[in-house]
Amino acid sequence: MLACPCSAFNLRATAAPANPDISDPEPEPKVRKLKGSPQFNRWYRARALSETLSLEPTSTANDSDREVEVTDSGKPIYMVSDGTGWTAEHSVNAALGQFEHCLVDRGCPVNTHLFSGIDDVERLMEIIKQAAKEGALLVYTLADPSMAESAKQACKLWGIPSTDILGPITEAIAAHLGVSPSGLPRGAAGRNIPLSDEYFRRIEAVEFTIKQDDGALPQNLSKADIVLTGVSRTGKTPLSIYLAQKGYKVANVPIVKGVALPKGLFEVDPEKVFCLTINPLVLQTIRKARAKSLGFGDNARSNYSEMAYVKEELEFARKVFAQNPTWPVIEVTGKAIEETAAVILRLYHD
Repeated sequence: MLACPCSAFNLRATAAPANPDISDPEPEPKVRKLKGSPQFNRWYRARALSETLSLEPTSTANDSDREVEVTDSGKPIYMVSDGTGWTAEHSVNAALGQFEHCLVDRGCPVNTHLFSGIDDVERLMEIIKQAAKEGALLVYTLADPSMAESAKQACKLWGIPSTDILGPITEAIAAHLGVSPSGLPRGAAGRNIPLSDEYFRRIEAVEFTIKQDDGALPQNLSKADIVLTGVSRTGKTPLSIYLAQKGYKVANVPIVKGVALPKGLFEVDPEKVFCLTINPLVLQTIRKARAKSLGFGDNARSNYSEMAYVKEELEFARKVFAQNPTWPVIEVTGKAIEETAAVILRLYHD
């Protein structure tokens, strides 16, 4: 998620609107007010103080201009959810991937702001009002039909571009199944979702993967669904955890020049083994950052991040891969974890 280095804010702060044309209009849409729990209220106030979005009104060049001026930091996108916000956040990020040509060089910067756990209409209206003041796009996933309708009507009333991500697909599935949706967000009080076998399978996979991290317990390699191997800092650990959360038991084995690889790596089913490689310049940059985070200054010399050593280690890994031609080699340079995981799973299931 793209961040914005703005000042802290309080959603209950009262400020004069940036433009009289978008000041709090009357009448407001009639909405059903939901009362949050005391724990939620405390969490919400703490979140409001720590957010990086400013609720100060943005000024316009001309008060008669109906458009809210967007600051140089980027066009805001508000994501509102009555749950964790995972669906809204990932949907927006997936869509932003279609505009990399514009975002990479900051030609059209965007700032995304997530508001999760919004189960109170009053707070929803405050967020929508601020979206109007900042000229933001509002994207929401609200399971409660009355909350979703309130958001829709408020956005229409105040001229805010908005998208309901959850509503259309929920309606389509309801029509297909011939069953009405519950209208309750995940984790809502009174909602009883039984823990499935798949849930426990994912928990078991995560526990297995953590224990097998960085070449630990090589005797268990045969029990893994997927085995990742590659030199240090090719993303084996985060990739392993990501795959584990999908229910796959993953082991990762680091390749270090001059260090013998565990015998078990060559004894497991070769269709389970996946090799990771990366551009040497990118790898050196990552390793330098890693060394700095560990407290090593620029003057401290270490083979770990020296270009000559990086190239030698990558060449050593390449020879290991060449000796095992059935192991697919995946280039991870510039790829997100999700992209690499998608490639691995496609090959794994094929």
